Amino acid sequence: MSIFRCLHNSTRWLSTTRGTLARQFHDPLDHVTGIEKRELLAHLAGDCDPFRILMVPRGPGTYSRPNLMPSAFSKRLVGCVCNEHQMHVEWMWLYQGEPRRCGCGHWFELCPTAPL
Repeated sequence: MSIFRCLHNSTRWLSTTRGTLARQFHDPLDHVTGIEKRELLAHLAGDCDPFRILMVPRGPGTYSRPNLMPSAFSKRLVGCVCNEHQMHVEWMWLYQGEPRRCGCGHWFELCPTAPL
C-alpha cells in the first residue's frame, strides 16, 4: 500500500460550523503593527487619504487667500496642473511660512498637519 493511498483515505478532523470558525480567526487589526496599523486606524476613522497624497482641489489662489497644501514637514514638493487640458505638471518646492506663486498665477502655502 502506498503512502498516497493512506493519506487519501484519511479522515479530516476539521469542523466548519459557523460558531467554531468565528471563534478561531482573529481581527486583522490585532495582527498589524507600526505604520500599517496607524494607516488602518485612519481608514477606519474615515480618513481616506492619511498620507495626504491625493489631489487637493484648487481654491481662489490669491496672495491673500493661497491654496493650502497640508504637510507634516517644513517643506513639500507640489505639482500644479496650470490648465485643465494641459498634460504638463509644474513642480515647485513649498517651504513653511513662505507662500509661492506658480507660473499660472495661483499662490500656494503649506499648512501644518499632524504626522500619521
